[in-house]
Formats: sequence, structure tokens, C-alpha cells
Amino acid sequence: MIIPKKISLAQIPTPLQEIKFEGKSFLIKRDDLTGCELSGNKVRKLEYLLSDAKNKKADIIFTPGGDQSNHARATVIAARKIGLKTKLFLWGKETPNPNGNLFLDKVFGADIQYFTKTEYEKVNDIMFEQRLDLLYKKKNAYVFPAGGSTTLGIWGYINFINELKKQVDLSKIDSIVAACGSGGTAAGMLVGAALNKLNIKIVAVHVLMTKKEMEKHILQLAEGCVLDYKLNCTINPKKLIVVDGYSKEGYKKISSVKIKLLKKFAQETGILFDPAYTGKAFAAYYEKYLKTGKGKKNIFVHTGGLFAVFGRTKEYLSY
Repeated sequence: MIIPKKISLAQIPTPLQEIKFEGKSFLIKRDDLTGCELSGNKVRKLEYLLSDAKNKKADIIFTPGGDQSNHARATVIAARKIGLKTKLFLWGKETPNPNGNLFLDKVFGADIQYFTKTEYEKVNDIMFEQRLDLLYKKKNAYVFPAGGSTTLGIWGYINFINELKKQVDLSKIDSIVAACGSGGTAAGMLVGAALNKLNIKIVAVHVLMTKKEMEKHILQLAEGCVLDYKLNCTINPKKLIVVDGYSKEGYKKISSVKIKLLKKFAQETGILFDPAYTGKAFAAYYEKYLKTGKGKKNIFVHTGGLFAVFGRTKEYLSY
């Protein structure tokens, strides 16, 4: 078993809280509290990725995402903490009044290149080509995909399981539910659960790709990690449940029905969810677990995304 090195960036362990909504109790793991500027799940992955970047003497970080990407914002800020600049390859367009995550990207000095949705489909090839150009100039760009979802990055959520098992008896928990965009969080939890021989399901509420594509991607990441790091465990595909149907309005949009639910939840609990990820995942959790009284047997992970709310203020105040 090979355990990769990491640097310390996240404020962990994050709390596991029992709260009530509409009179029903449930468990919520507050990974939105991993930091202030670094808030959210991405920083757990960045602890490993940036350690590797530093070890490989990177001069700059390359990574892609949407224009309100939590991952992109966290990368820019975390890289600054170890003395590195970041170039972002974003699906979106330049705006004179950036807000939310994009505002922070600019404040922290990211170099940004924008792409249309069609152009963005080739973003990994584009990053690779630009990395080669820099190599000819004796500069080393460290590249990782959207969400930091690599077999190295997902170690952040392998360790998440180790952290969580100290907070609750996981033998009494049926599943862990989280939003899913690039698959790394779910893949890491799947590996962590397998290493700890837990009979628990990992529920990924996806907001991108198709259900079949996401299942394949998560399992490939998890199995790739087992192989790369010679882990003594086997990934059981039946332990992964990918839930679809909660992002029909599109990745960059959120329905009025969901906004109303999130605002009601915020006003009752003091906890706010974002429009792209946790908001949609909570809508699924609410329908499938909370309303049916299964909140104490199924943990909801708040993966952050608060800054993205400021990119959707009009929608949040319209209902």
C-alpha cells in the first residue's frame, strides 16, 4: 500500500451535525467549513495535488472548470499559499462585473482563458498543448482536470471516511449522500469505504454527464486508485448509487422549486446551499431520505459552494 504525501490546507476534521428541518432530524457533514476562502470539498483533494505539484517543481498550475467553478477558485487560492500562480481554462465569457467564484479568481490573480461550451469539450487537449509550449520555454505546468478528480486527488475523500468513522458508528449508517460533478468525491469515499470494509452505499447526485457516464467515470477513478497505490481492497460497483434527474434545468441553472426549498432550509437552519451542486443534491436527499424519516441513517455531505450563490443573487431573491 502506497500512501501519497499531502500538505495541510483544510480546516479538518469538519463537524458532523444533527439538525432538524420540517421537524425531521438528519445528519449533515459540514465540508463547507473546510476553510473560509478555501471553503468546500475541493481543498481536500488539493492537499494531495499541490503537494505533488510542489514535489515536481511546478512553475504554474493549469486546471479547467465553469466560470463559477468552486474547484477553480479553491485551486487559485490554495496555489497562492504555496507560492504558485494558476491559469484557469473556463467555460464562460469575460464580464466587466465578475461575481461569486469568478470575482475571487480575479482578486487572487488567476490568468483566465474563456471557452464556449463547444470549445470547452476539448479543454484537456488545449491544456496539454499549452503545457508543451511552456516546456519548450523551460517552464513546468502542473495540470489536473476539473474537480481535481484524479487517482491522487481522490485521496482527500479516502481520508474523509477515516475522519467520519471517528465521529459516528458507520456500521449503523446506510449511505453517504453528496453532490457529484467530476466524480472524485464519490470515488474517494468508495475507496475509503472499501479499505475500511464498510457495508455502506455511496450516493452521488450528479449534475453533469449522463448517469451511465458518471457511474463509469467514478468506478474507473476508484479502481484506478486501488491499482496505482496497491491498495488491499476491491471496489464493489453495487455500493455506488448514482442519482439523476435533479439537474434537468442544466448545470448553470436552478429551478424555482429548488430555490424555494433552499431558502426555506436556510431560514429554518441557518445553512445555505449553492445552486449548482449542494442545492440539487439536497433536493434529492430531501425527497428520498429526509421526508421519509431516514435522515439519521443517511448522511448528507455539504460540499460547499457558498460563493457561487453570489453569482445567482437574482434567482435567490426572486422567490
